[in-house]
Amino acid sequence: MTHGSVDVCDFTIGRPTLKAGSSGRAVQQAQCYLNHSLSGRDLALDGRFGPVTQQATLRFQRCAGIVADGVVGAQTWSFLVFWANSTDVVC
Repeated sequence: MTHGSVDVCDFTIGRPTLKAGSSGRAVQQAQCYLNHSLSGRDLALDGRFGPVTQQATLRFQRCAGIVADGVVGAQTWSFLVFWANSTDVVC
């Protein structure tokens, strides 16, 4: 949740570090956030952190001006929550 508002994605409130090979509801949450943060994105919310999700993560990180390593860690989660719940896209 952000500032008392309803979160645009509601798969989980967990924010574990995600990388290639990760799976589960947290990956679905990240995929949902990526879809809401990037223009032209329609990631399958399959809960599998494969090459397509990794490339979307890298694109998001570059656009957001944060470390682009393809890993969804604390900083990336923070930026994803912000952008997914904003009325604009990061790029």
